[in-house]
Amino acid sequence: MLYQDVCCSNLFLFLSYVSCLLCVPLSVTPDPKDPIAIERLNLMNMAKLSIKGLIESALNLGRTLDSDYAPLQQFFVVMEHCLKHGLKTKKTFLGQNKSFWGALELVEKLTPEAGEITASVKDLPGLKTPLGRGRAWLRLALMQKKLSDYMKTIINRKDLLSEFYEANALMMEEEGAVIAGLLVGLNVIDANLCMKGEDLDSQVGVIDFSMYLKDGGHSSKTVEGDGQITAILDQKNYVEELNRHLSASVNNLQAKVDTMEKSNTKLTEELAVANNRIITLQEDVERVKEESSYQSSRKVVHPSNIFRNISYVGFSLLHQDVEKELEVQIGMKQEMELSMKMLETDMCEKQDALVELRQQLDDLRTLNLQLAQKSQSSEVSAKQKSEVISRLEEKTNQMAGTIKQLEIRSRQAERERDQAGEDHKLFKQEFGDKIDSLQLEVERLRKHRRCANCRGVFCERCLTNELPLPSSINPEHVCDACYSQLLQQYASSPS
Repeated sequence: MLYQDVCCSNLFLFLSYVSCLLCVPLSVTPDPKDPIAIERLNLMNMAKLSIKGLIESALNLGRTLDSDYAPLQQFFVVMEHCLKHGLKTKKTFLGQNKSFWGALELVEKLTPEAGEITASVKDLPGLKTPLGRGRAWLRLALMQKKLSDYMKTIINRKDLLSEFYEANALMMEEEGAVIAGLLVGLNVIDANLCMKGEDLDSQVGVIDFSMYLKDGGHSSKTVEGDGQITAILDQKNYVEELNRHLSASVNNLQAKVDTMEKSNTKLTEELAVANNRIITLQEDVERVKEESSYQSSRKVVHPSNIFRNISYVGFSLLHQDVEKELEVQIGMKQEMELSMKMLETDMCEKQDALVELRQQLDDLRTLNLQLAQKSQSSEVSAKQKSEVISRLEEKTNQMAGTIKQLEIRSRQAERERDQAGEDHKLFKQEFGDKIDSLQLEVERLRKHRRCANCRGVFCERCLTNELPLPSSINPEHVCDACYSQLLQQYASSPS
């Protein structure tokens, strides 16, 4: 919102230059004495550039666009600035409020089929502000390819739009109808935008001029000789002018941030005073309640206590007044706390916008240096470009040959891989059963053991007997036959 005021002051100079580069003519020369007409013309031509760039880049891309696509993001920023132009300000306790969501809600009344978009926007989780709902509505209308139709519907009903816009706003003048007609071209674009995880409430809508500067540089490549030097110098002069405007806007934003900080400090002090006042009033209420309970506990009123009864009535009236004042103070405290939160949010948004402006200023300074270097070395760069082009062509030819060799090797590797796969299958078919049988035989042999006497191989059940042998002191496992034979020998031999 702050950046829009800055853009409107220098946007006409930018559009005059970029429209020459991109062959987008400015339709009308505005009256320099009418700044509102200049703002409308600037926004209309900015919309032309954004829509044209989006359509061309999307067709070259050849796929469905998502939320991260930079030209699409810039299109929504430009549309947001167009819809905000000339909005009537609604003054509330929390400050001034500008939102184009109310104007977009009119579409539902004029076109019943648009009710689906409005209901979807209201059901989206995480949208807390009218600005976030308006941004979501624009994205859903673009995905339905109905944005042009809906904009024409509300522009034709200026009697309803007058509730939200000033008489000289873009939506109330001819420029709004032109933009609505330009939006028809976006029906060729397919977009799939996911808004569940996107923070549409706190996004800072800043127009990125560098995108159109790059496009201008690209389109000017066809100009040769002095034409290139002139274009570079013109662009350099424009960047310097834009640097001055951005520096002034950064200073203005810094002053506004300082003012907001002072206001925040003042509100904090007032909140502390209100809290102290509330504590004092609560103590008075407790004291009055104690006195009233003491008076109510006395059932009989004697003539000698008339003055006490009068005092009790006075305390009751004081109790009511204190309670009313306490309610007023509590309400003021809640309003001040809410105001503090809104001020903090506004300060965060302004600080984000300030950071974004400083970043753009740095980018423009860098671009300015690059353009200065290009203007100084434009004659030498022509020869260097031709040499670079020739070297690039040679490298391209070498890379093409390398790619062909790699493709041949890749096809050969694929054939070898397929042949290895077939050989593996044949090996499994021929030797798979033999390997399985050998593995079973090995497992069976592992389960058998050898007799220590006859060295025969027997199962474990046949080798459960143990006897000492002449060759060993410790008992050894022997088969049943050797066990019987050894027992007979040991029995017949003298002890």
